[in-house]
This record gives sequence, C-alpha cells and structure tokens, in this order.
Amino acid sequence: MDMLNPFCGIDRDPRGVLRLTICNAGSLNILGSAVIDGVRQGLETLAADRTIRVLIVAAQSEKSLIGGADIKEMAKLDQASAERFITGLRDLCEAVRAFPSPVIARMPGWCLGGGLEFAAACDFRVAAQDAKFGMPEVRVGIPSVIHAALLPRLIGWGRARWLVMTAAIIDAPTALNWGLVDVVAEAGQLDAEVEKVAAMLLDCGHEALRSQKALLRQWEELPLKESVDLSIGVFGRSFLTDEPHRMMQAFIDRKR
Repeated sequence: MDMLNPFCGIDRDPRGVLRLTICNAGSLNILGSAVIDGVRQGLETLAADRTIRVLIVAAQSEKSLIGGADIKEMAKLDQASAERFITGLRDLCEAVRAFPSPVIARMPGWCLGGGLEFAAACDFRVAAQDAKFGMPEVRVGIPSVIHAALLPRLIGWGRARWLVMTAAIIDAPTALNWGLVDVVAEAGQLDAEVEKVAAMLLDCGHEALRSQKALLRQWEELPLKESVDLSIGVFGRSFLTDEPHRMMQAFIDRKR
C-alpha cells in the first residue's frame, strides 16, 4: 500500500479500481481534525486522476468504516471552533460526494454519526452482515448536521427522523430494508460483494458513469424541468468521446 499522506493509503489495480484506506485513526477509525483534513486532501488529489474508474473507501480495521467524529476533541469546542470543526467534516463529505468516478463504501462493523454521513455521500454502500449503523449525536448533546441531510433522500423522512432523533442503532438487514445500504454481505464475503459492485461498474462506460454521477448530483438540487432540459446537452456531449460508438458497435456485434 502506498501512502498519499499519514491518513490515506492507496492500492491500485490494472483495471482502474483504486482502494483508499483510511489509516492511523485508531481501531474504530475516528475522525479527528487531522484525519478529516488528511482524507479530504487525499480525495481531492485523487479526483484529478481520470484513470480511476472506481474508488473503494475502506478502513484498516474490520471493526468500523468510520466510528464517528472524535468526541474527545469535540468536548473541548466552543461555538467558533465547533463551526470550524464541522466545516472540515462537511468538506470531507463533500469531497467524496463530488468525486468524479463512482465510490463504493466498504462497511464492516460500526458506522456512526459523521461516519454514516460520509458513507451516505458515497455512491454505493456494501455492508458486512454484522454491521451496525446509527446517528447518536443527540445523546451527546449535539444535533446531526451537514450530510445527515442526505438521509431523508435515501431512506425517507420518517426513518431519517427515527435515526437522528432517537439515536437508535440499526443492524445490516434493517439498513438494507430501509435502503440505507445497497448490499449486505454474508460472513467472510464483504470483499467479494464489493468486487461484484466494482465489476458491474467496470462493465459500463467510464465517461458515461462520470457524466451520470454529475447529473445525479444536479438532479438532487434542480426542479424537474431543469433536470430534464439540462440532460439534453449532457447526452449530446457524450458523443464527443468515442465511447458511445465503440460500446454500441460492440453491442450490435454481439447481437449478430
């Protein structure tokens, strides 16, 4: 594993799949300011690499993808420093949400609070059978903020309200049923299930997926008619690459 910085390790395979491992954040991968800044910087560096077709975000430990923000650090905050801290976490979540290529969150063990917000900002979430999820902020006197705003879009207002207002912990089958995760892997099969998702993405056009992801982000923000009309130009620009002709011809040739 090569190190981009002390908190970001990377492994790249010949297909264009890159695995970013969050490092040196403790056994539960806790997000303190240094970790937040390091992972954000790593993501921003990798975002410029057009050879990355799929990004997998993982942790060093099988105990957690991200166990949450650092409570020991947050306990010392005042209003001004609290806003600086949460702005940093906002920027980290936005860096993964805006990453140009598809991002898969590999989710063993716990994923809590800011960690679940980070995972929600990824495109796909693949969880271990024994994974647990929650938004426990209100139990330590703070609201869930920033990319917790993605939760109603993923799971609906009622279920999002349940998570952020009761601090309840839910298991992987519940998370799958709610739409919070996309795949639950049987014991020992987490990497195999992540690979299945990566393989599906690799079968698709790389440039088309980048365009599709950018469109999805805009669809989240825009009224319906603007979303529809915006798509026309994106469709036209896809033919500036050789991808449509090459992949359509391959499809036609297979049908003969």
